[in-house]
Amino acid sequence: MKRNFFLSVYVLWLREMKRLVRAKSRFISSLAMPLMFLIFLGFGFKGVRFQGIVNYVEFLTPGIAGMAVIFSSSFAGLSVLWDREFGFLKEIAVAPVSNVAVVCGRIAGSATTSVVQAMAIIVLSIPVGFSTDIRGVMLSIPFVVLMAVTFTGMGLFFAALIKDFHGFGLVMNFVIFPLFFLSGAIFPISKLPSAVIPLAYLNPLFYGVDGLRAVLAGTSVLPAYTDFAASAIFSFVTVLTGARAFDRI
Repeated sequence: MKRNFFLSVYVLWLREMKRLVRAKSRFISSLAMPLMFLIFLGFGFKGVRFQGIVNYVEFLTPGIAGMAVIFSSSFAGLSVLWDREFGFLKEIAVAPVSNVAVVCGRIAGSATTSVVQAMAIIVLSIPVGFSTDIRGVMLSIPFVVLMAVTFTGMGLFFAALIKDFHGFGLVMNFVIFPLFFLSGAIFPISKLPSAVIPLAYLNPLFYGVDGLRAVLAGTSVLPAYTDFAASAIFSFVTVLTGARAFDRI
């Protein structure tokens, strides 16, 4: 039974990896907007100093890596809509595969894609002025994985509620951008109005970005272990919610 479970997860993960390799243009285009934010904001606000960091690119890069993760992971729900439209979900439904394995396979594929994209952002930010070491890059991977798991679960949840492709995109943009701007990705949350700051602490992306900034740039609002614990809790809750919503599909 366990062997069938892990084999099912592997097959679904492999399917996502093949889609990633074959759709190179989609992967490259998904990096375009985060890189534009990084380059234009990085050079435009050069010299701005936040949290003791003189180089604004060093402050910005972890936030842009988080931006790549949230967009890539959240829109994993869009692939569920495509699979439902073209009958792939019906094929899975009649196969001896548990829904838990299906959800885990999709999350594994999305998390792997997000890690690749986040690492690409970090590497491409080096010529722009970002500096880190291999230890920081390795420590950033768990935070990227937890963010990817969290927002994949969120994408599955909305995919279960919304059946229209255009509606899904509009709703996800309506959700993603407030989360992004409340995460401290491009400026510290201390710059927000005092009435809004409590909302930032309810934002799972804030803990992911703050954790990335802790291990990559050596500065953060909260300790790295606090960010990691909060990210793990959010990932568990959203995956559980997304899995239950996926059952209704």
